[in-house]
Amino acid sequence: MTIRKTDCGVIAAASVVGKLEKEGPLGAVFDLHSADDRFGQKTWEKAESEMQRLALNTALAKAKMTEEGLDAIFAGDLLNQCVGAAYGLKDFSVPYFGLYGACSTAAEGMLLGALLTSSGVFRRVANVASSHNCTAERQYRMPLEYGGQRTPTAQWTVTGAGAFLVGGTEEASVLIKGVLPGRVVEKGIRDVNNMGAAMAPAAMDTLLRFFAESGKTPADFDLIVTGDLGFEGGSILCELMRTEGVDIRDVYNDCGMMIYTKETQDTHAGGSGCGCSAAVVASYLLPKLAAGELRRVLFLGTGAMMSPQAIFQGEYIPAVAHLVCLTAKEEAEWELC
Repeated sequence: MTIRKTDCGVIAAASVVGKLEKEGPLGAVFDLHSADDRFGQKTWEKAESEMQRLALNTALAKAKMTEEGLDAIFAGDLLNQCVGAAYGLKDFSVPYFGLYGACSTAAEGMLLGALLTSSGVFRRVANVASSHNCTAERQYRMPLEYGGQRTPTAQWTVTGAGAFLVGGTEEASVLIKGVLPGRVVEKGIRDVNNMGAAMAPAAMDTLLRFFAESGKTPADFDLIVTGDLGFEGGSILCELMRTEGVDIRDVYNDCGMMIYTKETQDTHAGGSGCGCSAAVVASYLLPKLAAGELRRVLFLGTGAMMSPQAIFQGEYIPAVAHLVCLTAKEEAEWELC
């Protein structure tokens, strides 16, 4: 599938994070946080659902909208059957689509929302994504009480959620100029404690296709940001791109590298999880685009599509990377391709 130009934008966005994320370098920009990661709930899973509810309500409040203004909700998380989203958004009287893209879920939802609003199928849609460190550890590795050792390449699943309202350009604060869906890429990685290595080849595949089809270069963008390769995967991506003759290092960053302070917060290779890029893009990157501090940004949501059962059976980890091109409104006349 080739690049699809879109005629829409992000109307409003909001984020909700946990204690560790609030203490990180971006802590001041997040909308809501919990001091104990429970958000007033009795279980970690209910806490994650509450994050989704809070994020969407906050985004709607920012846009001075009610749920009646939405035609659909695209939402997902890391839990089986996307129950974090299903329970968290069940009281919204809006058609619901559950998504599973692992860490690429926020980008996947934004991509689908952009395509459907630009084509006139929907007028406005919401995109919500979340992850919770305690729910993810219980599902994919071991409960926290087990006290398992983490390897240096392991990433820390972010406790966070982000919500985006996508609609027409006239009411948008940031434009979505185009999207490029990712392809499933698998390069023989089995290590569940090195998601960055599994996802980096998928990010390279999408980026190379984008530059080849659009005719653009990294110099055409203020920022190329992935979510979430972390320090390990980000380094691998830059090296892979360099071997293909494309150097992105001057404009590259990763949401998992941005959300924690490496020197003082023990998160090893950085952050990961659906909520990582969702929170960083919603409350840090979009405001910079809206203010004109950034003009053109390529956002790649990278997801390791792993299942514990598949890993136990000796399977490799497939990955995907979806691309969304975001610009300031002042770039309305700029042609993507």
